[in-house]
Amino acid sequence: MRENTEMLDRYLGDLFRKRGYPGMAVCIRGPEGILFDRGYGFRNMEKKQKVDGDTVFGIASMSKSMTALACCILEAEGKMSLEDPVAAYFPDFHIPGIADECVTVKMLAMHRAGIPPMEPLEWSIAKNSKERDSYWYREMLRTAPNQMDQISQIIDYITAGNYEPLGAPGEYMSYSNEGYAVLSYIVDQAAGIPLEQFLKERIFEPLGMARTVLDLDGSEAAVLAEGNITSLFERDEDGSLIWDDNWSVLPPFRGCACVKSTAHDMTRYYQMLSDHGKWEGRQVVPEAAVERMYGMEYPTRKKTFYCLGLEKSLIAGKVMCEHSGGLHGVSTQGGFLEGGYAVTVLCNEGDLGMDEFQWACYNWILGLPLEQMHYWALPSGKKFSRPEMLEGDYLAKEGLPVHCTVTLEDGKLAAVYNERKLQLLYSSESVFVGVDATDPEKRVNTFEFYIKNGMAWGVKCGSRIYQRVNETREKV
Repeated sequence: MRENTEMLDRYLGDLFRKRGYPGMAVCIRGPEGILFDRGYGFRNMEKKQKVDGDTVFGIASMSKSMTALACCILEAEGKMSLEDPVAAYFPDFHIPGIADECVTVKMLAMHRAGIPPMEPLEWSIAKNSKERDSYWYREMLRTAPNQMDQISQIIDYITAGNYEPLGAPGEYMSYSNEGYAVLSYIVDQAAGIPLEQFLKERIFEPLGMARTVLDLDGSEAAVLAEGNITSLFERDEDGSLIWDDNWSVLPPFRGCACVKSTAHDMTRYYQMLSDHGKWEGRQVVPEAAVERMYGMEYPTRKKTFYCLGLEKSLIAGKVMCEHSGGLHGVSTQGGFLEGGYAVTVLCNEGDLGMDEFQWACYNWILGLPLEQMHYWALPSGKKFSRPEMLEGDYLAKEGLPVHCTVTLEDGKLAAVYNERKLQLLYSSESVFVGVDATDPEKRVNTFEFYIKNGMAWGVKCGSRIYQRVNETREKV
């Protein structure tokens, strides 16, 4: 692989420039050490400060695996159990219509507690961060019931039950930031110290992650970075690049999205996980904790399965575990392949997909064509037998309400998803691939429908389940 670093560098650099991103750091680490280490672009608008492997970025939802690992370490040490009911830590926590004993710590960590997409995370960002004026910002301020800066406010909102749960706990996976907010505070109680201190003492320091910290506003990260920290970039309405240094502040969601780190540090973390808790020959994390996190109790298959803070799947016959992240000025992806190979891609423009960069790195490790994609769902060329079961309007209330409206047009399924017109191409079972209606080569998302009594009651768009609404919206 070392002989082909120039090929990978050229491929990633060309792709980076084609996409027009401001800055990106890529690191690949193997059993021999760092195999690939490149920075592309810049960390400030003046383009005077280049990105490198030690540049501090936000990692957003990549933080979740660290919170999950903290739970697993505490379980391995007998200080808690993943089978504990959440109500044992928060007696006021309830999900409507579900017995408290059935909603466990593990169900939160696997996004299987039955909590649908909901608003508190985006309310918390709007109420506690420095934000540009926008329709989203004004709506979040208008609709937020309180400051959303205390975990009790999130628990009260979940317990109020102004939503329909997604089946029984364990039945369906639907991504829930609120669940991981609660997990952060469960760690506080079980460990007897704040999650921030636990991660520092038990993970960051033993791994030599000297530029990694869980902090809310980036102030501690800036000190650790010693000047090598990125600004945060977004696109204006006209597509032009704008920037600021205002980190998203979302106090109750600490272990959900608030870690700041570097490409070098994150590959240390992922390589430790791939080596069952060992780092440089030392057992720095209990092997039982890592096994509990993504091990044999979870299926190994091409279709991704969300374990505890990591998505597990197979590519080219190798086990891969990874997670992505996205916030203001943050787009990230990181993970590992069996055999001790860790990959991290960190970008300083918000809410982009890093799949193509991450997969190019995996392909390089595996000796595959760099452009090869690894989607688990692909169009089959076949037709779905009962398309009328899927027609309808589906809704997720995560921040601004987002609809997925499915219609049957000339015998073919189409959708308007996040105001974008799509074709739905059948894959298998009740799974479809959504492609841009005007450019079928552009894949947008995977759509998995859940059918009961002759009608789909929900559709999973990527990792979130949208529920059917009764009202008929005007077709777009």
